This record gives sequence, C-alpha cells and structure tokens, in this order.
Amino acid sequence: MQTKKMTTKKIIIAIDGHSSCGKSTVAKELAKMLGYIYIDSGAMYRVVTLFAIRNRLIINKIPDEKKLIEALKQVKITFLWDEKTGKNTTYLNGENVEEEIRQITVSENVSPVSTIAGVRAEMVKQQRENGKNKGIVMDGRDIGTVVFPDAELKIFMTASPEIRAKRRFDELQGKGQQVDFDEILKNVIERDRIDSTRETSPLLKADDAVVLDNSNLTRKDQLDWAIKKVKAITEKNDC
Repeated sequence: MQTKKMTTKKIIIAIDGHSSCGKSTVAKELAKMLGYIYIDSGAMYRVVTLFAIRNRLIINKIPDEKKLIEALKQVKITFLWDEKTGKNTTYLNGENVEEEIRQITVSENVSPVSTIAGVRAEMVKQQRENGKNKGIVMDGRDIGTVVFPDAELKIFMTASPEIRAKRRFDELQGKGQQVDFDEILKNVIERDRIDSTRETSPLLKADDAVVLDNSNLTRKDQLDWAIKKVKAITEKNDC
C-alpha cells in the first residue's frame, strides 16, 4: 500500500474508547503504516501515576492532588521508536518505563490520577504541542472531544468487558506475570465506571466519531477498516 498517496495532506487521527480494547495497538500500527507520529496519551497518565507511586504521592489509591500538580514540573514524558523491538517506547525523564507502567499496580491507580484537573490540563498542553504540525495518531479517552476536537478523523473503539479482560489477562500472562482473570475483569469494569462518570473530560464518543466495535475482529481487520477511513478523508482533501 502506497501511504504517500494517502497522506499528501497530513491529518490528525484521534482514537478514543474503553480500556483494554486495543486502541494503542491500532494507533501504533496505523501510525507506522502512514509514517505518522504516535502519541500514547494513556501512557502519559500512566507515567504520571508511576511517578506519583514512586514519590509516595498516592496512599490507598488516593492521590495527593496538590503535591502531585506541583511536582509535574519534574515530569518530562517522551516517546521513542525502538528499532530493536519494533515498538513505541515510553520514557520518564530519560528512563525507559514502558514495562513498568503496564503493571497492575499502575493500572489500579491510573484512573484516580487521570481525574485530576491539573494533571489533565498539563497533559493536554503537551499533547496539543505535539500535534501542532499534524501527521499524528493519538489514542486515549478524550482525544476527539477535548484534546483535538477538530481532528479530521475520530474513531471510538469498544468491545465487551469480558473480551477486553481476556485480552489483558493473556497479555500479562504472556509477560510471565501471575494474574487473576476475575480481578482484571473487575478492574476493567471499574475503570469504565470511573472514566465515564468523572467530572473532568469524561469518556464520551464525539458526535462525529465513527465507532469500531472490535469484539470479533482481528488486528488486520481493524487496521484495514481504519486505513479505509483515512484514505477516504485524505483523497477527499486532495481533490
């Protein structure tokens, strides 16, 4: 597939949706195929959560909002493409934390951190700066509604909680972690509740977003679907 013909005019692609529904997988592969920059907004909140845990700014899953917001000036989040692994890698102040931010401890604390208005404001600021020249793919929960409401393509991804929990379970087991499926399912359902009901930037489908329910789709099916959407937009813009 000749991606240059599809991307004469670069666009912003916003991918939102529920946790563990494969947003980052589709976003990464789409960015790679198009030659776009991939920005993992979810990883950014995980990095802040990891930073808070390390600095004892979270106790019993309750973050110290004031201290955390004040400490954000010490947090620099960057993304680099790892040629050896063929993966996007997340860094906290120059340290590779890609694996650590995916641990269950971070997963259990990321939603409370992500609801803090001051944290979200700083992350949105960084995200918009990264997207000022377009040619990016960004996934999260409020990309199409808050961060880039004028994005040319908005995708809202979803799948059943059971399927999302099974995917997460298989992923963690594949990394050698001892995990419990029921615990993961409970975490998925609880994150859905928190993300959808929080006051600041709740998880919502943008009015002009297209829905991708991938409960029964392969990774190739999803990527093919997304590429068709991109092609339709870029070809229209080139006319």
